[in-house]
Amino acid sequence: MTSAAAHRTAPASEVASPCISVCQMDAGSGYCVGCLRTLDEIAAWSVLDVDGKKAVLAALAGRRAEQAKRSR
Repeated sequence: MTSAAAHRTAPASEVASPCISVCQMDAGSGYCVGCLRTLDEIAAWSVLDVDGKKAVLAALAGRRAEQAKRSR
């Protein structure tokens, strides 16, 4: 099995949560101040499969970039 195939079959629990224990929702953006997830993403995390978790993580990168632009 190639490493790519092994990665696709990894249990969803092996995808680390982006939570950094700074749990406070920003009313303006609707994102958690600590991890930049929405309430729906936070609530669904434990039942998402690997692809779902990766999709959330990919969205976070864009949110971080947006946040950096706004704070300049």
